[in-house]
Amino acid sequence: MTEGEAAPAAVVEQGSRNLLVRVLAALVLAPLAIAIAIAYADGWLWLGFVTLAAIGLYVEWLTIVGARTPRVMAAGIAMLLGIAVWLGIGRIGATYVIAALGVVIAALLSPHRRGWTTLGGCYAFAALIASIVVRLDQVWGFTALMFVLLIVWVTDIGGYFAGRGIGGPKLWPRVSPKKTWAGAIGGFGASLVVAVGFAAFGVGKTGPLLLLGAVLSIASQLGDLFESAVKRRFDVKDSSHIIPGHGGLLDRLDGFVAAVVVAAIFGVLRGGADGVGGGLVVW
Repeated sequence: MTEGEAAPAAVVEQGSRNLLVRVLAALVLAPLAIAIAIAYADGWLWLGFVTLAAIGLYVEWLTIVGARTPRVMAAGIAMLLGIAVWLGIGRIGATYVIAALGVVIAALLSPHRRGWTTLGGCYAFAALIASIVVRLDQVWGFTALMFVLLIVWVTDIGGYFAGRGIGGPKLWPRVSPKKTWAGAIGGFGASLVVAVGFAAFGVGKTGPLLLLGAVLSIASQLGDLFESAVKRRFDVKDSSHIIPGHGGLLDRLDGFVAAVVVAAIFGVLRGGADGVGGGLVVW
C-alpha cells in the first residue's frame, strides 16, 4: 500500500474514533442529567449540580474572552455560590439583588474587556437562576424541566442528523460553517414531536405546547449560534476540553441556557415566581 493510500484509511479510522467518543459521552451525560433531576427531593442535589455547571460556564466564558483573572473569577464564583444559598432557602427575590451586585463587582475588578465580563456574569447568573426556578414547583417542576431538556436534546439531535443527511445551504456560514437550514428545520420539527408527546400524555393542550416547543427550539438554536459567534469573535474553537468529544460546558449547554431562560420568563409570567413549572406546561 502506498503512502497516499494509507492516509485516507487513517482519516476514516480517526473519524470513527471521534464519533465513538461523542456517542459514549452523550450516552453518559444524558442519563446523568435525568438521574440527577429524578433524584431531586429537597432541592439541594439539583441545586448543587446546576451551581457547579454555572461556575464552569462562567470560568469558560472568561477564558474565551480573555478576561480570566483570579479576582474576577473569585468575585463571580462567590456571587454564584451566594445565589445558590439564597435559592436553596427559598429567597428568590434576594437572588436578583445578589446577581446584580455580582455582575457589577466582577466588571469593576476586571482590568479590561469589562463589557464581555459583565455579559459573562449575566449569562452564568441567568443560567443558574432559571434552571432552579423552573424546577422549584413541587407539582410540575420536574415535568417542566424534562420538557425543556427534551426540547433542547431533540433539537440538537434532529438538527445533527438532518444537517448531515440532507445538507444544503448553510444557516450562517460566517459564524457556524457546519450548520445548515435543513438541520435547523429538522431540529425544529423534532421539537414539535416532543410537544405532541407531552400533550398525548395529558400534560397540557396540544396547541399551546406546540407553540411553546417551537419557541424553545428556536431559542435553543439561537443560543447555540450566539455561543458560536462569541467563540468566532475571539478565534476559539472549543470553550474547553472538559467533555471528551464535545468540547466544554458552554459548547454543550449553550442551547439549554437560552431555552431554560426563555422558559423561566414565560413560566413566571403565567404562574408567578412560585409556580413557574405549572405556568410553563399547564394549560
